[in-house]
Amino acid sequence: MTETKKISVNARAGKIVDHIIAEADTLRVSVTKGSHGETLIDAGAKTIGGFDVGLLMAEICLGGLGNVTLTPYSGTPKWPFHLTVRSADPVIACLASQYAGWALSHEKWFALGSGPGRALARKEPLFEDLGYADSADRATLVLEGDKPPPPEVVKKVAKDTGVPAERIAFIYAPTRSLAGSLQVVARVLEVALHKVHELKFPLSRVLDGFGTAPLSPPHPDFVQAMGRTNDAIIYGGLTHLFVTGPAADARELARQLPSQTSRDYGEPFSKIFQAFKGDFYKIDPLLFSPAVAMVTAVETGETFRAGEINESALEASFG
Repeated sequence: MTETKKISVNARAGKIVDHIIAEADTLRVSVTKGSHGETLIDAGAKTIGGFDVGLLMAEICLGGLGNVTLTPYSGTPKWPFHLTVRSADPVIACLASQYAGWALSHEKWFALGSGPGRALARKEPLFEDLGYADSADRATLVLEGDKPPPPEVVKKVAKDTGVPAERIAFIYAPTRSLAGSLQVVARVLEVALHKVHELKFPLSRVLDGFGTAPLSPPHPDFVQAMGRTNDAIIYGGLTHLFVTGPAADARELARQLPSQTSRDYGEPFSKIFQAFKGDFYKIDPLLFSPAVAMVTAVETGETFRAGEINESALEASFG
């Protein structure tokens, strides 16, 4: 059943967008208008951008329902600075907003749309399971790429979200950029929740959670850059979920969540990607998981842990 909550991820994220626009010079981004009046924010393609705007992009992806911070972490001593993600409503923030699930394309241009605009368009079957629909007079999408959307895509987004183009903001940055790499690693909690959904664990039983993963150094090559951001989560990420229901269910969820349950676990992601000739769909989907999972059954107070940080794999990936 679809439910329109009073919480609007687009309205909340819009406040962060307004802050970026007001501080464009300080954040080293460019803000322009497209042919349909849409707002285009380059956070790392032809601009320097940086980690400051990357943190804001990550919070926009979370629909304004999460906090993303850089914190020291002793679990990966060679890569001591981690991105830590917390959300007041992790299922809505991560799956209804942050998840890169809206495929947008026109001719040779292609991107996966992340962010709160997805919750207005609701083009993905996932939304039927989430039971959430946003209602707002503005929309925001985050795109992982080095080019803004062409006018045809802007027109489609306006139609599908029901928001005029002049009220839509697109923020884009390639993975090789500082902001782009950060906002991908900041998906550590979202990756865990997506796997929770794939494992058929009821999302309604997830009360709260947080995640952390090492900030991977960017790389000028797309495949290497993409590999490093994935490896940060697969080999260095840790998530802690708090769930209702029997402790046995929490124990089993913790056992199944970590990335080491995947047949493709062990090699740097760039090598895995190349081994499958760049076909994401041939990679075992179980690989896209945090390295370590902790699950607390709140009704019994028991916590279960599985997986491990793989420092050697991080070193092979990060260099």
